[in-house]
Amino acid sequence: MATTETIIQGAILVLTLVMFWAIKYLSQRGLTKFRTKHRATLQTQRQLIQASRLLARARTTPKKSQSQSLAKTALTEADNVIAISPDDAAGHIVRALALDLLGHHTSALKSFDMALTYPRLKSLSVGERADALVKRAEMKLAVNRRRRIDSAVEDLEEAVRLAAGTDTARLFRLLGECYEFKGLKEKAHWAFNEALKAQPSSVNGT
Repeated sequence: MATTETIIQGAILVLTLVMFWAIKYLSQRGLTKFRTKHRATLQTQRQLIQASRLLARARTTPKKSQSQSLAKTALTEADNVIAISPDDAAGHIVRALALDLLGHHTSALKSFDMALTYPRLKSLSVGERADALVKRAEMKLAVNRRRRIDSAVEDLEEAVRLAAGTDTARLFRLLGECYEFKGLKEKAHWAFNEALKAQPSSVNGT
């Protein structure tokens, strides 16, 4: 009887130790993953901020050589962000803006396409998505207005449906220009009126 009780007690002790070890091990693994992800997030944020600052300086620097150098450094930072967080749209957007500033418009469009597809699209707020659509439409028109006009209109109309974004006047002005180019006078008139409502100085005349 004593032997049986001893065996049972031993088994319970072993089971308890195993459960304790399992809980501790799994908790440590979860904590390690959290810490790793947290560090990656902080690193991504720092690099995004740095890339954004570099882009801002590149846009305002009068010397072309210095502007190009800053844009290239911003591009490198964006590539580093993408390497760490490939499913975060922000890195792809910053990369697109840097490439656009460097004159690589087709490559910039491809980066915007990456940012605006799943799963990266999920990382954008509604307003950020609207702004990205407007910027992509601008790039499409700059690359080849005639060939990409319909695609640009789709982006702009989607941005209108989202009813968000930081520059509504710019959105409607671009849409009006696209409608005008396509010969859609009534739609163009409507879009320019919407631009006027958002910012009276955005359209000189329609």
